[in-house]
Amino acid sequence: MSLPSKLRQSRARWKSKAGARGHENRYFRQELSRIKRERDRFKQEAKEAKRQLQQQERQDQRPAVRRKVDVVFLALQLFLVARIGFRAVSRVLGVLGDHLGLRKTPCPQSISHWVTRLSLSRIQHVPGGVGSAVSGDRFSNGFIWVIDTSIALSAGKILGVLALNAGHYQHPAGAPSLQSVQCVAVAVGLSWNGDAIAAFLQRVIAVLGRPAGFLKDGGSELAKAVRLLGERGLPSASIADLSHVIANLLKHEYSNHPRFDTFLSACGKVSQQLKQSLLACLAPPKVSTKARFMNLHRLVVWAEQLLKHSPGGRAAAGSLLAKLRASLDQLPGCKAFIGRFRRDASALLECQQLLKVKGLNHDTGHACEALIDVIPPASPVRIGFTNWLTDQLQVAETLGLAETGLPISSDPIESLFGVAKRHGVGETQDAHRIAVHLPALCGQLTKQDAQRVLTVSVAEQEKVMGSLPSLIKQRREVLPNPGRLDTLTPAQTDHPLELISGAKNRSKNPIILNLSDHYEKTHGPVINLEKTVIPPPRGHPLGPTRTG
Repeated sequence: MSLPSKLRQSRARWKSKAGARGHENRYFRQELSRIKRERDRFKQEAKEAKRQLQQQERQDQRPAVRRKVDVVFLALQLFLVARIGFRAVSRVLGVLGDHLGLRKTPCPQSISHWVTRLSLSRIQHVPGGVGSAVSGDRFSNGFIWVIDTSIALSAGKILGVLALNAGHYQHPAGAPSLQSVQCVAVAVGLSWNGDAIAAFLQRVIAVLGRPAGFLKDGGSELAKAVRLLGERGLPSASIADLSHVIANLLKHEYSNHPRFDTFLSACGKVSQQLKQSLLACLAPPKVSTKARFMNLHRLVVWAEQLLKHSPGGRAAAGSLLAKLRASLDQLPGCKAFIGRFRRDASALLECQQLLKVKGLNHDTGHACEALIDVIPPASPVRIGFTNWLTDQLQVAETLGLAETGLPISSDPIESLFGVAKRHGVGETQDAHRIAVHLPALCGQLTKQDAQRVLTVSVAEQEKVMGSLPSLIKQRREVLPNPGRLDTLTPAQTDHPLELISGAKNRSKNPIILNLSDHYEKTHGPVINLEKTVIPPPRGHPLGPTRTG
């Protein structure tokens, strides 16, 4: 082979090796470049993840409660929602202080002041001036006022006024509760007769306008007050609370029944026999002696169930059945009374449950008529309930609520008095202290409420609380010191409390509002021409307006 041929073959082999080596090097360079890019990206992501983790750790270390308004809001939630006392709220905040970042745990007295200031702020700021449109009364403020009185320790008696939207049942909201109402006025007086209640309601109307109706129990003082307001040119519908109506119907029918006293006596003796025995689980439920007929059905249901545990036939000596029969006293002889009472009470209570949840309208009225068919037509219970149903349906039609539903239950104010007497007052149920807390226990708690609490000054609180008598203070000053009874004079204890929503600018005295009563001689609502708002036409979505 010639030399040129050898050179050409050698060059060809070199070119092939160089091409393969170059291709491999280019591949490695590309892979190395890709790996470097991915490495740089992973490094950047790792740095970013580390930065976010450090930032999250710093955020976790920041206190959860950083402002005083947050502390106030949390304390009020524990008191109003969790329903624990002032000392318990302070202890809970103390336990959670390290986790929440609290530098100082509020003491029970501070929490008590916050609740009092919440009441004052809610009284000063009305959440809503006009309720739902009431076609039957275009000059009302669109609310139904739930009114009632309650007693506590001391000579004072509490009068409360709650505002419930007349159109509560226009939306599926269920039965009215404490969250559905607002306490618009509260007062404490030595006594409340019809004239005094009417005078106080006039002062409330002068500030908030006339309500569409008054929802109340069957008390004669409340009925007289509503009647007096109508005579003075401030008429409003009168709505009778269903629970009290049912209790009165049962009381009039069965209080004079020959077996009624025997039944109550037998229940007491059965309770004594069963409580300290193996049959203690069968003891009767506790029923309050006050407003007995509002809870008597629970005792009747218990008695009927208990008698079913004693069927006919002979019981073995020494058996539990024999012990049960020996403890029944005269209860078996009351079977007829028990069956008749439960027949009437069960039908009425089913109607009560339906009307509380859905309100009184044409549909629920027909449903109630079907439920009471089990009661004989000539029974005074059925006749009385039918008359009440007819009268209240007429009220609903007058107010234009016969299709949506008329509120007929005063349970919110009964619940309010019950909660206020056992929550936040301690062992001494002072009437003035209970009354001051009533506005705080109504409505929904918001962050704005906590902010308003901080705006109420100590001076404003002292104007209300400083002049009120305190049973706790009087007890500490008088009880251990004989001979100081003369300090408890009427002049020192007669300081009536009056709080009316929206009345902050009406009088410098937040306790007693001396308003003009020139409208007593007028007929119809008083109209201020400078603030008069022309009401929209019938059917307008804005509904009625309130005059100044």
